[in-house]
Amino acid sequence: MKIYDISTPISSDLPVYPGDPPVRIESVTSISRGDTANVSRLTISTHCGTHLDVMRHYSEHGMAVDHVPLTLLVGKALVIELSGVREIGRRELARFHVKGEERILLKTDNSRLWDQPGFHEEYAHLTEEGARYLLDEGVRLVGIDYLSIERFDGDGEVHRQLLGNGVVVLEGLNLDGVAAGHYELICLPLKIRDGDGAPVRAILRSQEGITSPSFDPHTSRWPLS
Repeated sequence: MKIYDISTPISSDLPVYPGDPPVRIESVTSISRGDTANVSRLTISTHCGTHLDVMRHYSEHGMAVDHVPLTLLVGKALVIELSGVREIGRRELARFHVKGEERILLKTDNSRLWDQPGFHEEYAHLTEEGARYLLDEGVRLVGIDYLSIERFDGDGEVHRQLLGNGVVVLEGLNLDGVAAGHYELICLPLKIRDGDGAPVRAILRSQEGITSPSFDPHTSRWPLS
């Protein structure tokens, strides 16, 4: 079994979507200044770095992040690779067998952008047609390797289609070094009451050697080995 960390580190130089507040990490107390312990203040948006978009993001009364079923956020996921593709529509997705897959992660050339400073407007994204295709195929979670699943100048329709139909969106992934195929996805967001989204620590586990789920999302039990 191999574990892949597909989260982006939160730091002051982490790119943010234009209009979102920048990441700020400030020292509150410091051992080097004679304090008893190190404590920092973290200022971020709910859509910073690797994060989960939920229904509340585009609906005043949609499901909040603290009510998303954990069973949706833990389980088998299919990574599909779309190199050289900027607009991901029905034709691009139809090359893959996604029907019956609950969780789909889109690996694009975006993962290379994390090594470059600043925000990049020209990133690979899902089209409205692509969103409808995933809905028709029964997908319930879709992830992508940049800060938005929708084009930079989009009007929010891709988000509304997905979120409005109960699909949660996992954005800001780094899938560099992850091969296409099936994995176990674990992506647990911060439990923000009534939150429109939240940062997550997302990992993939290779399914080789996994015979049964070792994590029960309804308890705090976590295997030590």
